Amino acid sequence: MGAWIEMISDEDAGPELREVLQLARTPHGTVDNVMRVHSLRPNTMRGHVILYRAALHDEANTLPMWLQEVISSWVSTLNRCPYSFANHWANAAHLIGDPARADGILAALEARQPETVFEGRELALMVYAEKLTLRPGEMEKSDVDVLRAAGVNDGEILEANQIIGYFNYVNRLLNGLGVSTDGDVVGYYKAE
Repeated sequence: MGAWIEMISDEDAGPELREVLQLARTPHGTVDNVMRVHSLRPNTMRGHVILYRAALHDEANTLPMWLQEVISSWVSTLNRCPYSFANHWANAAHLIGDPARADGILAALEARQPETVFEGRELALMVYAEKLTLRPGEMEKSDVDVLRAAGVNDGEILEANQIIGYFNYVNRLLNGLGVSTDGDVVGYYKAE
């Protein structure tokens, strides 16, 4: 386990924390440090799990899952959050399913040049994510109008907004508490 603050192990958890740890378990049966860092305050862990699953893993979302993960990775790149980037880029690369395409997207994100690999609605979403992450006070209705003009419907705009907002929250949580991937299974899709 890695963070700058105490994280309570499963063995040392009281009844309330044990219940929330069960909610936070990954498909691998583990609790990632991003959730375990809340162990001193189980209610914030509960809220975090619910928010995460609603923003990124809701079956009602219509943005392609690979694009949701790329947006997550882009925000984490902009915020220089290695924890979220490691996890969500692993997911994005897996979902893209084409190593050459994934390598090209990764290079574009690292160079902060998404326009070299995206166009249309995908690029519009990347531009929106960058502005909302780096200059939130400058957002205007025209930023949403650009998304609509690129073919992103209002439900998808809300999905992207929530993913971007969530990752701005979690990147600050992780960076501010020094949370590392030590002991975590990195990515949702465990290598077999």
